[in-house]
Amino acid sequence: MTKHLIPATLAAVLAAAAPIAQAFPEKTITIVVPTAAGGGNDAMARTIAQKLGPLLGQTVIIDNRAGANGSIASEFVARAPADGHTLMLGYIATHAMNPALQKLRYDPVADFAPIGLVGYSPTLMVANTNTPFKDVKDLIAQLKAKPDRYAYASAGNGTAPHFAAELFKLSAGVEMLGVPYKGAAPAVSDTIGGQTQVMFPSLFTGAPHVKSGKLKGLAIAGPKRSPLLPEVPTLKELGVNGVDVQQWYAVFAPGKTPRPVVEKLNKALNQVLNDKEVIKRIEDHGADVETSTPEQLGDMVKSELGKWKDVVQKARLTAD
Repeated sequence: MTKHLIPATLAAVLAAAAPIAQAFPEKTITIVVPTAAGGGNDAMARTIAQKLGPLLGQTVIIDNRAGANGSIASEFVARAPADGHTLMLGYIATHAMNPALQKLRYDPVADFAPIGLVGYSPTLMVANTNTPFKDVKDLIAQLKAKPDRYAYASAGNGTAPHFAAELFKLSAGVEMLGVPYKGAAPAVSDTIGGQTQVMFPSLFTGAPHVKSGKLKGLAIAGPKRSPLLPEVPTLKELGVNGVDVQQWYAVFAPGKTPRPVVEKLNKALNQVLNDKEVIKRIEDHGADVETSTPEQLGDMVKSELGKWKDVVQKARLTAD
């Protein structure tokens, strides 16, 4: 009898799930972005939203909720109704680095349903164009002669620009003052303006400003040079090892979002990311598009969380 009950139960579950997937979405979908408008995360979310709406037959809007290193946005989405109408463009800071650095009011694994990976972007070391150092070696020499002579901007403590700068300081044996901002956009703006002198944004965020001459590109904090800025060397080439920060971006829903809704969103997201226009827009900014299943993204988040917890301990990083 039991042998017949299991398939019957499974059939009932599948039958109940089908209407959920068919009915979704029933209203406007909101993609919450954990950084200010104008940054790389915001541009990526808007690129996706523009194509996702027509595919799902509903309007998709962007809601920028910057602050607390992505925690404000993350907490909001974690506590939103688990019906698929509130999503988040999460990234390495919200779901790996910041949770690895400090205790937060959300769990990056338990409180979210992974939808799918969007892509990767290496980290770019940039400087204000009026700074008196020529290159990375000159910067290191000046900082060793006068510690804290220069300040670096970050998108907030617990973000990739913060981790990359601290790893650079550790590897190069120098000191720089850290100035945290509410997202990459204001941090880049102040580095261009000269209030801060150095920053480690994603290539996606920083490359357009280097190409326009507003910032000077010093180095790639990654394993290889970028075709977008082929003249910019890697930090490893310059003798600074151990600063490899590959930033990633992904879409998440609140935890306990029904499986049929997760699958429908994953299918639509992957379809958007296979669109040639979307791929070009993202790659033109220096990011590589990469798709995944929800399970692959979930496994990656767990792996990244462990990796950055080790870095926090070894580098003795703090949230202060």
